[in-house]
Amino acid sequence: MFYWFLKFLALGPLLKLIFRPWAEGTENVPREGAVILASNHLSYSDWLFMPLVIPRRVTFVAKAEYFETPGIKGWFQKKFFSGAGQVPIDRTSGSAAAGAIRTQLRLLSEGEVCGIYPEGTRSHDGKLYRGRTGVARLALEAQVPVIPVAVVNTDVIAPPGKVFGRFVRPGVRFGEPLDFSRYEGLQEDRFVLRAITDEIMYEVMRLSDQEYVDMYATDAKKRDKELRDAARAAAKDAAEDADDEPAAG
Repeated sequence: MFYWFLKFLALGPLLKLIFRPWAEGTENVPREGAVILASNHLSYSDWLFMPLVIPRRVTFVAKAEYFETPGIKGWFQKKFFSGAGQVPIDRTSGSAAAGAIRTQLRLLSEGEVCGIYPEGTRSHDGKLYRGRTGVARLALEAQVPVIPVAVVNTDVIAPPGKVFGRFVRPGVRFGEPLDFSRYEGLQEDRFVLRAITDEIMYEVMRLSDQEYVDMYATDAKKRDKELRDAARAAAKDAAEDADDEPAAG
């Protein structure tokens, strides 16, 4: 109930009034039945705007720690995250990835809409990165369609490293459902999982008009940080060498 209160009475109308989000392809999201929404990930605000433009509840998995903070603060935090459509990862599984899939399989078996970010983390530079194959495994095990989704301009509203950027109209594009039933029973084949994931990411790229980079976002972030650190170190060395130069004359 709290989810619908936030979406239609409290937070949702306020976000619509302030940001006026637009949407395309909402007719591709079925009115009922389980489906996966596989989206690019530009900003922490993505999970607010994407569900806002369709009538159905969209559920994401989140770290269990968000639901386990003690005290009054923890109670409000748990209420907000659960009310905003997030559920904790099932930690009875061996890893966070396996726990996320286990949780999402349960939700899909109940006919829910599951939102997932195949990149695994937010893009730090606005580019679209290689998808993790968990989305493919989930689609095959649950035997449900995948709808590619592209959010637009959310990284302008809430850029990486900032709470707020500037006011623009965010948008969401929903592609046509992708059916992978032809691969039924092949969820343990890593080549099949990669092929499915790449097909999903191609459709997301087409919808978002982002530049695609064939590497994982986490690796790209690490590489870019190393390059920045190396550049700073080189600049520091150059400055120190300049200070050591004898004065002319």
